[in-house]
Amino acid sequence: MKIGAIQEPSAENRVSITPDIIDALSKLGFTVSLESKAGERAYFSDADYEKAGAKIASRNEILSNSDIIVSIHELDAASAKQIGNNKCYIATLAPLATPQKMKDLATNGAKIFSMDMIPRITRAQSMDVLSSQATVSGYKAVLLAASNYSRFFPMLTTAAGTITPARVLILGAGVAGLQAIATSRRLGAVVDVFDTRPEVKEQCMSLGAKFVEVEGAADASTSGGYAVDQSEDYKRRQKEAIAKFAEKADIIITTALIPGKKAPVLITKEMVESMRQGSVIVDLAAVMGGNCEVTQNDKTIMHNGVTVIGNSNLPSTQPMDASKMYAKNILNFLKLFVNKEKQFQINMEDEIINTCLIADAGSIRHKGVLSLLG
Repeated sequence: MKIGAIQEPSAENRVSITPDIIDALSKLGFTVSLESKAGERAYFSDADYEKAGAKIASRNEILSNSDIIVSIHELDAASAKQIGNNKCYIATLAPLATPQKMKDLATNGAKIFSMDMIPRITRAQSMDVLSSQATVSGYKAVLLAASNYSRFFPMLTTAAGTITPARVLILGAGVAGLQAIATSRRLGAVVDVFDTRPEVKEQCMSLGAKFVEVEGAADASTSGGYAVDQSEDYKRRQKEAIAKFAEKADIIITTALIPGKKAPVLITKEMVESMRQGSVIVDLAAVMGGNCEVTQNDKTIMHNGVTVIGNSNLPSTQPMDASKMYAKNILNFLKLFVNKEKQFQINMEDEIINTCLIADAGSIRHKGVLSLLG
């Protein structure tokens, strides 16, 4: 079976297959091709891929000759039309946010898999692109905040006096939030963290953060690790609690997302205006409207002396390691396509495959997407 990886759009520096996984793919029985310069922005040259055993080809050759096409972002319309029946297309498609796009994409007849639909179960952890890329986002969000912050992060005692440590408020203790806690603590900040799930309290505290509790949250234990909608009464009490901490915070990092829905607004305009001038907000939910009311996606703005950074694609700013992790996720997912005899066989009854299959033979198969399409 032939696997082909496509060069990503100009705004994306990552690549979906890296040289270090090509040998493993070969041992599974796959041959690998990449579009020329596909890995260049992640610092992987065509020569690196050829040395690892991959072939460099044109975009048209890959789309025409590959049995499986892999990318990070959705292909452009012209390229998507070249993927026909009996082929597989694997990418991170955000299908619950773009159901109509999925319907249009399905017309090519291919089996379409979206890596962000991988279920958050133990067996699928090694394939979970949302978690691997969120690790990068949480780490880079803190570094971005530190570089835009007007003061130091750690407490410093100098001959010129003592500098008090920065106070960091992190909203959401998923993978990105936990990485943000760890990175903030390494830099010497005092960290408060808020999450609607009480079960993450111990993890936050083990990293050195103080956990902010608001009782009465809706049970999120069956949501696959994601946030869920809350009652209006809870939202009111949540807002009051966050406002108290936001006023004292020097840095706020927001990570809260609900699949297929607008991001919950946790930091209002009034909260931003209550913060000290020179403070920073990094909103990782910007692409879905943002957790901060004044966030603008893919923009850095100044609001009442507070820097507000809306960036949902921080993994692209750490392209080498982010690409390596994404590629390992792809490798582990492709292992499901090979049986014990090393024959290509897609088991449609497999929970992981079935959950992230969006379309097949021209029809939408994912229940969530079908529901959104009515």
